[in-house]
Amino acid sequence: MRRAAGGLIALFLLATMAAEAARPPAGVAPPQPPSPDSIAGRLLVATPDLEDPNFYHTIVYMVRHDRTGAMGLVINRRLGRGPIAKLLQSLGLEADVDGDAEIDVHYGGPVQPDRGFMLHSPEFIGEDTVVLSSSVALTSSLDVLSAIAAGKGPQQSLFALGYAGWAPDQLEQELAAGAWLVVDADEALLFDQQIESKWQRALDRQGVDL
Repeated sequence: MRRAAGGLIALFLLATMAAEAARPPAGVAPPQPPSPDSIAGRLLVATPDLEDPNFYHTIVYMVRHDRTGAMGLVINRRLGRGPIAKLLQSLGLEADVDGDAEIDVHYGGPVQPDRGFMLHSPEFIGEDTVVLSSSVALTSSLDVLSAIAAGKGPQQSLFALGYAGWAPDQLEQELAAGAWLVVDADEALLFDQQIESKWQRALDRQGVDL
């Protein structure tokens, strides 16, 4: 019941704030040319010593990292799960729903927790989709939800509320302080449903033994 309640709360948050979903998030600077040491497209893995409750034992997929700062989405903290048909109805959207399709809602970060973002495989291209790599794209418009409901969406996806953001040089300072490890992203860590083991699997890539 706890998980179901969490899913309903998350879906309600999204529905009540959905009118904001089509515009770019406030405070997120337009992407700049990446620097040679940019970690965009890679994963930040919180070290065991990072005790900030917003990021404790989290993995963050880095969407942007340049001289203006950085932005990413937490990929291993699920809020809940609920039927996508009810979500679309609450948004006032009409869509053919493929069976009893459900959607997981994840915590993406502490910034603008009323905003929705969909990380997904790039065979789906929506109104504002940005292709980040050969295996990952990002969409924040509602058309991706309708496509998933109809069974026509991306093959792999992760829906998150909110994002993680860093001011210029802030992330570099945290990296220097040892708060994060950086590992390569892959589809298993990004999209699989084994949420509870993702953090340890990511640490294992760096040989960290708890």
